[in-house]
Amino acid sequence: MHDIPMTGLVLSGGGARAAYQVGVLKALAEMRREALGPQAARNNPFGVIVGTSAGALNGTALACHADDFDGAVQHLVEVWHQIRAEQVYRSDVLGVAGSGARWMTMMSVGWALARVRPHSLLDNRPLHQLLRKLVPMERLAPNLAKRHLHALAVTASCYTTGEHVSFYQSARPIAPWVRSQRLAQPTQLGHEHLLASSAIPFIFPATAISHGGAPAWFGDGAMRQSAPLSPAIHLGAKRLLIIGAGRLYEPQGRRSSDTSYPGMAQIAGHALSSIFLDALANDIERMERINRTLSLMAPENRKYSPLQSIEALVIAPSQRLDDLAGQHVEALPRPMRMLLRAVGVGQGQTQGAALASYLLFEAPYTQALIQLGEQDARAQRERVQDFFGWPVHNPIAASTLPGDFECEGAAGAHSPS
Repeated sequence: MHDIPMTGLVLSGGGARAAYQVGVLKALAEMRREALGPQAARNNPFGVIVGTSAGALNGTALACHADDFDGAVQHLVEVWHQIRAEQVYRSDVLGVAGSGARWMTMMSVGWALARVRPHSLLDNRPLHQLLRKLVPMERLAPNLAKRHLHALAVTASCYTTGEHVSFYQSARPIAPWVRSQRLAQPTQLGHEHLLASSAIPFIFPATAISHGGAPAWFGDGAMRQSAPLSPAIHLGAKRLLIIGAGRLYEPQGRRSSDTSYPGMAQIAGHALSSIFLDALANDIERMERINRTLSLMAPENRKYSPLQSIEALVIAPSQRLDDLAGQHVEALPRPMRMLLRAVGVGQGQTQGAALASYLLFEAPYTQALIQLGEQDARAQRERVQDFFGWPVHNPIAASTLPGDFECEGAAGAHSPS
């Protein structure tokens, strides 16, 4: 057990894009070992972890191994470095025909005429087995009890009530909070919360969870998530490391684009990007405005304000993940390629590639994301060291560190200390 700083880790959603977060964490873990040494680097640097959608899977995996942060990151790297779509959803002919074809039929002939109404485009039952391997939930309570972690939150959206819910488990009692259309619920977290949080709308099926004493249906936590940073702050975080899974801001200047009518895949990808990216970008801007406002107030007046200044470090992709996905569509199993082509996704195309970027759970793409995450994290080395208060890199000490866990084809990304 060690004294955990109240640093919060916020991991956003984005399906297969969450491999980028693992790259960032990998680089951070390596930079931390270089600065602090291998023994100190085992300690968990995050007192509060909050995850949404696929970010909830990564965050909960870290929390369940909070007694060995380096080992937890290594395990995540190994899983994402060799992941296959068949580990997340049925991608064989029968699986795709059983769900995707019925969905396409319903879209073409109408809900009322369809004989079988599918719950989702894809069958994600294989994900249940992957979660048992990646996220041993039985380790969460002992890690909280031993103070390796203060709190973990997983967010999901309730189809039954229309509310956005932050399910959380903590080392000590924390009063739940209620805001407009969003609330918190203390609970014993389980795999069902992860399945619900990562259930991308229309693509993966909803999950039933007890809510308010009755069962309710939940889907992806990025839906109706107006304040992604709020749960970490409510759970006590004083500063935040925020790792996105998509570009939060586009560079200046217009991108050349096809002026033809948008296909179904392009529209679906645009809708998913608005769900996964816009709320996080808006909340970061809101936090920055609050920080600027508080900095203009006199110290004696600031203590009466209900607002608090939050130090934050944001790491997000420096490249468009849509374009990167377009280069790797052919890595998908043939039935999935055929399904995506039917809605307008093709190899090397940018139009519609956004949709593929969320479903491309294949090693060539996830390895590229891990490498990008490492590069982006290391590009901010000085800011990372300043944020966490790490000493300057000592090349002599670093050369004696054992057990580097570089994976072929993957580069590092930074993770807090």
